[in-house]
Amino acid sequence: MTTRILTGITTTGTPHLGNYAGAIRPAIAASRDPQMDSFYFLADYHALIKCDDPARIQRSRLEIAATWLALGLDTDKATFYRQSDIPEIPELCWLLTCVAGKGLLNRAHAYKASVDKNVEAGEDPDAGVTMGLFSYPVLMAADILMFNAQKVPVGRDQIQHVEMARDIGQRFNHLFGKGKDLFVLPEVVIEEEVATLPGLDGRKMSKSYDNTIPLFGSAKQLKDAVARIVTDSRLPGEPKDAEGSHLFTLYQAFASQSQQAEFRADLEGGLAWGEAKNRLYQLLEDTLGEARERYNALIAKPADLEDILLAGAAKARRIATPFLGELREAVGLRSFREQVQVATGEKKKASKSARFVSFRDDDGSFRFRLLDADGEQLLLSKSFADGKSAGMVNKRLQSGEALDVRAEGLAFSVWIDGENVASSPEFADGQAVEAAIARLREALAPQE
Repeated sequence: MTTRILTGITTTGTPHLGNYAGAIRPAIAASRDPQMDSFYFLADYHALIKCDDPARIQRSRLEIAATWLALGLDTDKATFYRQSDIPEIPELCWLLTCVAGKGLLNRAHAYKASVDKNVEAGEDPDAGVTMGLFSYPVLMAADILMFNAQKVPVGRDQIQHVEMARDIGQRFNHLFGKGKDLFVLPEVVIEEEVATLPGLDGRKMSKSYDNTIPLFGSAKQLKDAVARIVTDSRLPGEPKDAEGSHLFTLYQAFASQSQQAEFRADLEGGLAWGEAKNRLYQLLEDTLGEARERYNALIAKPADLEDILLAGAAKARRIATPFLGELREAVGLRSFREQVQVATGEKKKASKSARFVSFRDDDGSFRFRLLDADGEQLLLSKSFADGKSAGMVNKRLQSGEALDVRAEGLAFSVWIDGENVASSPEFADGQAVEAAIARLREALAPQE
């Protein structure tokens, strides 16, 4: 069974060497693990909270998308999309906003920091605080819960937001789940081994400190940046302290064990800082040169990037669209065709017949879901070219004819005339599969 993992990348800047070593490289490696179902997205709605420069937002979206693809992200193995291409996310954000307590959001670190800063300056506590900043944790919760991510890798400053997503999801489950968990509650993943690279001045590499080394600048820009790395005043021939050298730390992040050992020995043997910087530059050029060429080719063809991202969004929406339909029903935003009360206001007697929910995929095909009396999904149909074909299968399932149900591991499928027409979700164990098949047969049994 795979584990779904989700990571967002805020589109407010140009990727640098620290972003690559600390986040991009380990994420791409994880996406190649067959046990991981990876979702990576450009968090461009989040970027609007931090940046009001449209040109910068647009350029950053382009550069970050090109960076991930140039560095080897396989979009056949991972789902890669822009947050703003999934309209279900802001709709889910509103549903979650309606259950998220203001007291919970008052405790968010970013909001509290803004309030404390204003109070210290003698200003109104909420001066300059937008609803985007205040509601940031709810949007992040929507990002995570929309795809029921099980693991969310974050830095320590984001732990609280994942915990808040759990709180909000749990509250929604309690109010609308009717004993069933609509949302999987996500778990934080803190990767202790992820590299934190020093910048040119020895502090953590960060745009805030203006001490970054560009990931895909030109060869000259890379060489000039490396030349500006701060070192001590030891002369050529004097032994250098490799462990205390920011330059050696950078070298370690990209070198093999044998290269590290050789570089350490040469530094301790008196290698000049100028030559040491040349070696670091050459290592980075060898590591990133081909990826830079791919990056520049992608930047030069933004229409190709657009196609890749839209394909990723379509892939993501195949999950998001039907799931949001289920959530809308759970909160009462249902079709009037599904009569739930008689004229007197009394509830109708529960019917044994199944409840079908039809929808249309982004590619124009037609599908339907079959929900049992408690709203749990029992079946998801295959794609049909037209609504008439989907309707015919729907009608056959409700006709009372004998069901051809075939168990397949932790799931089952329904066949008509030798064709698989619908499949169940995966269940926890064989007992749960058998119980679901029993509910299916009961739901589709002819009414007396």
